[in-house]
Amino acid sequence: MNSIMDKLYNAVEEKGVVCVGLDTAFEYIPQHISEGRSVEDAIVKFNKDIIDATIDVAACFKVQIAYYEALGMKGMMAYKKTLEYLREKEAIIIADIKRGDIAATAKMYAKAHFEGDFEADFITLSPYMGMDSVEPYLPYITTGKKGIFSLVRTSNKGAEDIEYLDTASGDKVYHVVGDRLMDMGKEYVADCGYHPLGGVIGCTHVEEGKALRKRFSNMFFLIPGYGAQGGKAEDVAMYLNNGNGGVVNSSRGILLAYKKDGREKEYALCAREEAIRMRDEIRKAVADLK
Repeated sequence: MNSIMDKLYNAVEEKGVVCVGLDTAFEYIPQHISEGRSVEDAIVKFNKDIIDATIDVAACFKVQIAYYEALGMKGMMAYKKTLEYLREKEAIIIADIKRGDIAATAKMYAKAHFEGDFEADFITLSPYMGMDSVEPYLPYITTGKKGIFSLVRTSNKGAEDIEYLDTASGDKVYHVVGDRLMDMGKEYVADCGYHPLGGVIGCTHVEEGKALRKRFSNMFFLIPGYGAQGGKAEDVAMYLNNGNGGVVNSSRGILLAYKKDGREKEYALCAREEAIRMRDEIRKAVADLK
């Protein structure tokens, strides 16, 4: 079976580790695109152009739902149409929804984001209510067609407030969360060697990179923190396994690349150039580690 994890692994092998973050705030859109269009149409136009320009150099796309929810129904229609276009292009989609609830509520979240208008290949979850907040998603995982990225050790400064607390065993809280996900995922390891219960592992705590990659050996990482949050290519390389085993998200860095040189009319080309630059920079950092 060609599982979603095998598809993602193969996409990284072929295209590199770049995950294009479609965290599209309306103010990111160049004026010549937004003028004369509705909010919904302007966002969809912008997103489609970014997708078309980067699809051959990006392993996957992450769509952060909050940017669309904030705009009400018109924003959610733009979200729906963006997902539809990504599916049409056969792109791998991560819906960044960060849900964290239990029982019947989690089942409804799973149905909402693994089926129907908002269907995605992966969704992000927050497991800090406990592992029973992850279990309702497993019926979709067992098909091999869906996966999750669960918060483990995040890139924000506030991660130290809870994730870094010591437990009775001497491990940090995030170690325990990652270990539980590893245990839960061991039944679903794909041909590529990774299971579909991935982890969100920020690259901004560089001293822990090698240890985390070794500890969570067959967990696929969604890696935030590169670029705007201070993470560098050489930091990212430590969280990968010979250049695979993870994807690295960039949102503002790619979407707003056109602002660096004032190339507003070439926003899509600038996004492509930034994705290629990022891909090649990380590939070089991986090679330098060997």
